[in-house]
Amino acid sequence: MTVPTPAVAHGTFVIERRFDAAPARVFAAYADPVAFRRWFVEGKGFTIHEWSHDFRIGGCSGGRFRHGGEENDVWFNETRHLDIVPDQRIVIAYVMGRETPDGPVRNSASLATTELVADGAGTRLIYTEQGAFLESADHIAMREHGCREMLEGLARDLEDHAR
Repeated sequence: MTVPTPAVAHGTFVIERRFDAAPARVFAAYADPVAFRRWFVEGKGFTIHEWSHDFRIGGCSGGRFRHGGEENDVWFNETRHLDIVPDQRIVIAYVMGRETPDGPVRNSASLATTELVADGAGTRLIYTEQGAFLESADHIAMREHGCREMLEGLARDLEDHAR
């Protein structure tokens, strides 16, 4: 007897990372739409079709993008900012998915918390994501990997744009 694959896979992961920048600088990299787009949205091989960043409690951010050539899917991210405490905490809820000829297909819905803790002259960032992955449990590990890469981009941006 085969056991059916669950329709939804639930996953939680935590990533901790130290930055050689004060919490105010790390927070500013999230709050400033130009800086945020630079490290979060743009990347090698990405085409950004649209993007907005309304960084306030209740504000929405997100957009549409493609990685690779025209033959690849267009993906979307829809984010709502639930809680923001300057230099300390950002809580968001977001969905990701891809566009299809029949309309959008959501592949995940997540609650994510970014905590910023002073650590000497730097910041210890704690990112916790709790997600419902709607297509495959494999997406949990892929999302964690993507979030680690995203935080690498933040580290590079903080280094490249030191004030």
